[in-house]
Amino acid sequence: MGLFDFIFGKKPTPKGTYQGDFKMLTGYAPHFTRWGSDAYESEVVRAAIGIRATHISKLRVETQGSARRALQAKLKHAPNQFQTWSQFLYRLSTILDMHNTAFIVPVFDEFGEPSGIYTPLPNRAQIVQYGGTPYLRYEFTWGDTAAVEMEFCGVMTKYQYRSDFFGEDNHALYPTMDLISIQNQGIQEGVKSAATYRFMAQINNFTNAEDLAKERKRFTAENLARDAEGGGLLLFPSTYKDIKQIDVKPWVIDADQMKAIKDNVYEYFGVNEDILTNKAVGDAWSAFYEGAIEPFAIQFSEVVTKMLFTLREQSQGNKVTATANRIQYMTNKDKLEVTNGWADRGMASIDEMREVWGLPPLPDGKGEAIPIRGEYYDLRNGDRIQSMTVTEDDTDDEGNQSV
Repeated sequence: MGLFDFIFGKKPTPKGTYQGDFKMLTGYAPHFTRWGSDAYESEVVRAAIGIRATHISKLRVETQGSARRALQAKLKHAPNQFQTWSQFLYRLSTILDMHNTAFIVPVFDEFGEPSGIYTPLPNRAQIVQYGGTPYLRYEFTWGDTAAVEMEFCGVMTKYQYRSDFFGEDNHALYPTMDLISIQNQGIQEGVKSAATYRFMAQINNFTNAEDLAKERKRFTAENLARDAEGGGLLLFPSTYKDIKQIDVKPWVIDADQMKAIKDNVYEYFGVNEDILTNKAVGDAWSAFYEGAIEPFAIQFSEVVTKMLFTLREQSQGNKVTATANRIQYMTNKDKLEVTNGWADRGMASIDEMREVWGLPPLPDGKGEAIPIRGEYYDLRNGDRIQSMTVTEDDTDDEGNQSV
């Protein structure tokens, strides 16, 4: 029994007669084919995709509402029995950036009901019809296939244009990938050329090309081979005349050109040097969040909510959300201003403000109190909060104080 059986093995087979492909408005076949994975072998592409996935994996996934309580209870801890939420989100983000289409499928229990979600990477996926109902049929490397009703599947996309359901491929990036390949080859050849001796000489007493070739081979083996015993000393016979070393200057890409090529990749994936080196704070981090993380979080929340809850359940407030505490990435000065504003206006609990500073909640529910400027009353019950004093226990290893 493999992973395929755990995910799809308990799903009932499609009902009705197979009716072929689901027709698209654009005229394109409703097929997704995985290709172009070689781009992930580039360290520049992998770094750009990896840093996005790393920050996206920090999103906090929560469920709201009272429908499907058993499913919600499981999703509060993990998306499935094999992954944590951070692992799930990291892989989902990576697949989406690599292929501009990422699938989310329900994991079914022994009763055929969803008990979690998983993000597969099929070789091929197509939308087909069984008995008038659209299904997403997945094909995997070992020849396994599975079909799941379209309404129970989630499809996340980027650069969606020609297909009604799937994103475009990353062909637009391939000219830059070719330049990176040429650049790496140039560096390799430059290193090889710099580590070799080359010279030219006139040789007497050789009347044919065969003898000349033998002499070249002999001289190279005795003087230039790795296991040569000459110790770096070249000895030329008296038949060699006009000996001159050939100064090879290999062409390499200069620093500005290398930076321009890398920047093309970074811009394509919406990152920059500060993000990659974890130097982005304040406005720079907010811009990255709003341009890269927040759109992913919104689409993920909408897609998973749609696949797990009916329209009636959604209208009753049942949903799945992915959120991040953006304030944690501000500078200490900005954090202080924000948390002071919260405390003045009764906008957050003490524990919520402590979370901004990376501090744990206060024991016995004390941190649930909501302070407000003036007499600092608890807005829940009108009781006055007796102490807002910072103690030694409220200071972390770096000297940051709690609120």
